[in-house]
Amino acid sequence: MTKKVRYKVHVKKGDTVQVIAGREKGKVGEILRVIPESSKVVVKGVNVRTKHVKPQGEGESGQITTFEAPIHSSNVMLYSTKQKVASRICYTFNADGRKVRMLKKTGEIID
Repeated sequence: MTKKVRYKVHVKKGDTVQVIAGREKGKVGEILRVIPESSKVVVKGVNVRTKHVKPQGEGESGQITTFEAPIHSSNVMLYSTKQKVASRICYTFNADGRKVRMLKKTGEIID
């Protein structure tokens, strides 16, 4: 019996990210889902796939559905919508003493 490995991912659900590598390079979108088991993320409007679904019941017609497929988390970088720039993150403490994420380039606090 093998134990499932959960990788630490540098982004969270709801973050705005920019794709920095691959066919979708340069696209900006919001993270819809994080999959820590495979270190992948699903980004809105990025890596869109089509799937042909067969009809299930009699008299029902088949359909073509589109969905966003996961991409590796190393291919995305946090994006500042105010400054329009992608940046790495660092951790800092705010006035309350809580640990928060901050964009290195702009100094913008995310959390």
